[in-house]
Amino acid sequence: MRSVIDQNQLKKSFKKIDKKAQLGQFMTPPRVARFMVSLFPLSKFEICRLLDPGAGAGSLTCVFLDHWLEGGFKFKRVETEAYEIDDKIQLSLKKALEKYSSYPEIQTSIVSGDFIGRAVELSLNRDRGFTHAILNPPYAKINSNSYFRLVLRRVGIETVNLYSAFLALALLLLDKEGQLVAIIPRSFCNGTYFRAFREFLLKRASIHHIHLFGARDKTFEKDKVLQENIIIVLVRDGKQGNVLVSTSTDAAFADYSIHEHSFNRIVFPNDPERFIHIPEAKRNSIELLSKICFSLNDLGIEISTGPVVDFRVRKHIRKMPEKDTVPLLYPAHFGDQGTVWPNIDSKKPNAIQYNSETEKWLYPPGFYTVVRRFSPKEEKRRIKAGIVDPNFFNGAKALAFENHLNVFHFSKSGLPEDLVRGLALFLNSSPVDEYFRLFNGHTQVNATDLRQMKYPSREILISLGKWLKKQRTLNQMMIDEKVKSLTL
Repeated sequence: MRSVIDQNQLKKSFKKIDKKAQLGQFMTPPRVARFMVSLFPLSKFEICRLLDPGAGAGSLTCVFLDHWLEGGFKFKRVETEAYEIDDKIQLSLKKALEKYSSYPEIQTSIVSGDFIGRAVELSLNRDRGFTHAILNPPYAKINSNSYFRLVLRRVGIETVNLYSAFLALALLLLDKEGQLVAIIPRSFCNGTYFRAFREFLLKRASIHHIHLFGARDKTFEKDKVLQENIIIVLVRDGKQGNVLVSTSTDAAFADYSIHEHSFNRIVFPNDPERFIHIPEAKRNSIELLSKICFSLNDLGIEISTGPVVDFRVRKHIRKMPEKDTVPLLYPAHFGDQGTVWPNIDSKKPNAIQYNSETEKWLYPPGFYTVVRRFSPKEEKRRIKAGIVDPNFFNGAKALAFENHLNVFHFSKSGLPEDLVRGLALFLNSSPVDEYFRLFNGHTQVNATDLRQMKYPSREILISLGKWLKKQRTLNQMMIDEKVKSLTL
């Protein structure tokens, strides 16, 4: 039968990816590998067929086989299939698996080449048959017009990164009640780009266990990878029950803790975005406040990303205010000490020309709440809100918001002053930041994420704003206590 996938074309696509740590793959530390293997639930299968896509040097497969030989699994026989596209690493993989050749109950095989192309072919032919899958997939973006994107669409997979593509394909190749354990970035848990992937995953599998590594730089420390990673355990076509959620700071697991949560705390009912939350041991204080139950739509508030993309309008931008310019606001203009504009110490410009070309991007003078879209790596709080007070800008006839700000407004106009101040106070509280981190695992704060959150009523936000105006001094403890004091 003629192959439906051009393997040479796929390999050319792989070569276009930055070859960091062998096509974006970071090797699994031994402690992490052993922990991943220990997470497989009890299985009904007597013969195990293990899939290891992107196997690298074979650490995951070897740890799985060692665990079985030590009595950790009750299989009568184990067959493994490991995929590796890098010829040099294949030599290490082959050597690692040779030590099991003396065991008649173990059969190992190595598939040279691309997992994506082969998996799509198997899926199109409805050839499943794997009972278990373990993976540490490569991380690299998939462009919308790339060959990978076109190939994946043949089996109904829409995704933007190799790691989610590998996981989706491994899931397709599992038998009913087959089990999958993967270590992957947390980024798929929220955001618009991964929505189709979340729907794909939740439709075909139940979530059995999620482990979160708290430190962003410790899981793959030797590779200096800076991101929040999780280990997820899925069961193909499994009945969804409660979910085990465990945490540890790093791969040493010295502070390991585990708790059980209802699935409704992991994926909120009726959430169209299908965000995947990773809750703490106890319910966050924001979750407990029954009055924090309103959407932005309920409140008559809209949120948008700042429309000014500075590199596209360089000819209109000015370092300092001039005649016929209006304030151009960046995150650098909003800090712990309030608004600083113009900010002469910042490398960012402070103004943009007001003319027929720029007018479409400008907002009328008014009060706005703004939240920066990106947080510095060292920043303790993910959400940081600022207040735009029109009285601060010397009678400017318009305001411009740069693309790194999220803007709360109504129909592209300002909001009542007390509402703006109360909203900023609420967003700057620690309970809100803790709640936001349940589903946001990276430093980016998108308008979609803020739109999905729940807020107090308009009346409560206005009361918070009035309280804020009366304070001569303000610190984080005062903010947190005020938000926590909201009655149940």
